[in-house]
Amino acid sequence: MTQLTFIDVGSTTIQMEFPEENTEVLPGVTWGDVNGFPTPAYWAYRVIERRLEKKPIQYKQGRSLLEEVGACILGGHGIPASMGKAAYEHLKSKDVFSGKPHKETQLYKWLSEPIDHLGKPAKYRFSKQKAKYLYSALEELNTNTPPLSTGKELRNWLLRIKGIGPKTASWIARNWLEADDVAILDIHIYRAGLLARFFSPELTVEKNYFELEESFLSLASALGVSASELDAVMWYEMQNSNSVHRLLKSLQNKETSQSTSHKPNERQPKPQQIALI
Repeated sequence: MTQLTFIDVGSTTIQMEFPEENTEVLPGVTWGDVNGFPTPAYWAYRVIERRLEKKPIQYKQGRSLLEEVGACILGGHGIPASMGKAAYEHLKSKDVFSGKPHKETQLYKWLSEPIDHLGKPAKYRFSKQKAKYLYSALEELNTNTPPLSTGKELRNWLLRIKGIGPKTASWIARNWLEADDVAILDIHIYRAGLLARFFSPELTVEKNYFELEESFLSLASALGVSASELDAVMWYEMQNSNSVHRLLKSLQNKETSQSTSHKPNERQPKPQQIALI
């Protein structure tokens, strides 16, 4: 039997059918309950719902590639989204992203200043490190022309810049080109992959980024949705969900229970990986 669900769009109700929940969407990965956050079927439904409600996702943060690179470098790991945005606007007001060269020491000085964050002065973390990375990126972009034909080409070009890793490079490429051939594998997407079981807990973003990316892109293709939409919808819902940690704990307990039911010398998934996130 298929799963029936409905989406209200204005005065119209649209009926949708999804495969039965135990049907595999990928080898070893089932569609799951369409109403069961966070199953693959649930994610497909949410992406399609957003499309039908005509709620387009705004990816770009800047008006130029220089601005986009700056916004993504200043955000990311360890930096709340609102603080990264505030630091970006602060440097933008200093004309940092106009193409005019600035010394690394000057960038550091500006990032060390109190920054208006949600109406209050705040200190930006990692100002020295981010000033170094931003300087390298701006110097590279001001002297060389990156390839823009595909997301992967731009992502791989950006990886040669000091301080830009796979996640940040993919973030820039996805935003600037609305690319569907890369994935932004941050903590929220990784958790979604573990819970929906299209990521193996034995793989980590730090060591297996591109392998995990292929799994994510394969899922998007199998669901019939774009990778960029799926990434954005997952990120938004995972970071705002109050049940993620409870679900991860439940998964960890299940993996632990399964591992103790096997012989000690059999290789089992590593539930401690889940605990680290």
